[in-house]
Amino acid sequence: MNTRIVIFAKAPRPGLVKTRLIPALGADGAAALAGYLLHSTLEEVRHSQADSVELCAEPAFDDPAWQGVSFPENISLSYQGAGDLGERMARVVQRVVSQGERVILIGTDCPGLTRQKLNEAIAALQTQRAVMFEALDGGYTLLGLQAFDPALFTQIAWSTDKVSEQTHLAFSRLGWQCKVLGRLADIDRPEDLRGLPSTWRPAVELLINE
Repeated sequence: MNTRIVIFAKAPRPGLVKTRLIPALGADGAAALAGYLLHSTLEEVRHSQADSVELCAEPAFDDPAWQGVSFPENISLSYQGAGDLGERMARVVQRVVSQGERVILIGTDCPGLTRQKLNEAIAALQTQRAVMFEALDGGYTLLGLQAFDPALFTQIAWSTDKVSEQTHLAFSRLGWQCKVLGRLADIDRPEDLRGLPSTWRPAVELLINE
C-alpha cells in the first residue's frame, strides 16, 4: 500500500495568509514568511519517502493569488473546496483511502517537520492505523491514517488548544489506537517566531524586510 502526503496550504498573498502574524511582520512580511514555509515544506516532502505528494490549495490554483508561485514537478494539485477545516480534511482522507493509499496530512506551518520526521511517520503508518505529531499549542502538525471515519473531523474545535485532545477522544470512541510520534512547534503567532530555525533567519529577515 502506497503512502500519499497531502499538504494543506493557502496562497502566500498579503491579507490572505498568516494573518495572526501581521501585527509583528505586517501583511507583506507575513505573506513572505508563508511563502518561505510553503516552499520549505515542499522541499522536505519532495525528499521524503512518500510514494506520492499532493498540494491541496485554498483558493484554487487558477486564482490570481497563486500567480508567480512555482511548484516542484511530480506533485498533484487539488482544491480544498468549501466547508470548515474538518470537512475539507475529511474529504481528502476519504478520497485517498478509497483509492487504496495511506494518507498523511500536514500543513506548512511547522519547520520541525523535516524529511526525517516525515519518514518516521511514513514508517510508523505501515504498522499503525493512525499516527500523529502533536503541536505544542494543543493541535497537531501531522496526522497519518490507514482508514477513514468522519468522526475524526467532526465536533473538533479547530484552531484551538483542544484539537489534539478532542481528536484523541474521537480515536478512543472508535476503538482505534493512534501512535504519537512527538510534539513540534507551529509558527502561527508572533511569539512563535522565536521557534524559527536559526539557519532560516537571515533569509526570512531578508524576505520580510523587502
